[in-house]
Amino acid sequence: MENTIKHIFFDLDHTIWDFDRNAQEALLELYDKYDLNSLGVSSAQQFIELYTVNNHALWALYHNGKIDKETLREQRFKKTFLELGIKPELIPNEFEQDYVRISPYKTNLFDGAPKVLNYLQRKYQLHIISNGFKETTLTKMSVSKLNPYFKNVIISEDVGVNKPDKAIFEYALNKASAFKHESIMIGDSLEADIRGAQDFGIKAIFFNPANIEKPADVNWQINHLEELLLHF
Repeated sequence: MENTIKHIFFDLDHTIWDFDRNAQEALLELYDKYDLNSLGVSSAQQFIELYTVNNHALWALYHNGKIDKETLREQRFKKTFLELGIKPELIPNEFEQDYVRISPYKTNLFDGAPKVLNYLQRKYQLHIISNGFKETTLTKMSVSKLNPYFKNVIISEDVGVNKPDKAIFEYALNKASAFKHESIMIGDSLEADIRGAQDFGIKAIFFNPANIEKPADVNWQINHLEELLLHF
């Protein structure tokens, strides 16, 4: 990586904070609390897998401004329960509320995250740009002890637009007093993080732990956070 880089902007969920692993821990607790087996959900893993698919799809719509926060939160579990054949009147009303209360307090990070952030913060200014909801993002950052690594935490709810909108990248650079040529974005979402950043005119590294095929328009990718130690 060129030595012109001074500012590194990270996504949070699915890049540093292991969203799926933390969600699984929270949902295992809730599966037992609400005795979902008695409702007809045959296994916690079945529920978690279907929820994960639905949640990712709804977040993609949210990234692109096609649904709002309330719709995402109202639909992700309702849709999952209904697709599992649970009658609407049997869906636990407080399930979403409990999930939002529990999951941000989970602290699983991707392997190597503290080591990499500790190394990078000595050489660069680090920042977060997140489409996550404000209250949960701030909780995750605090409980997972991530705040000391980052100079700025830019949250889409504060800005009024989501990644990949160019306005949030412009806001982030202004907040960091950074220029495009000295900045780079690291994230897991091809649309929100990588293409959003590249369309705005800053470099981007695709965090690809699932090792999906790299699209032709992606210049750099990593499969593990510790690979950043080689780039920087």
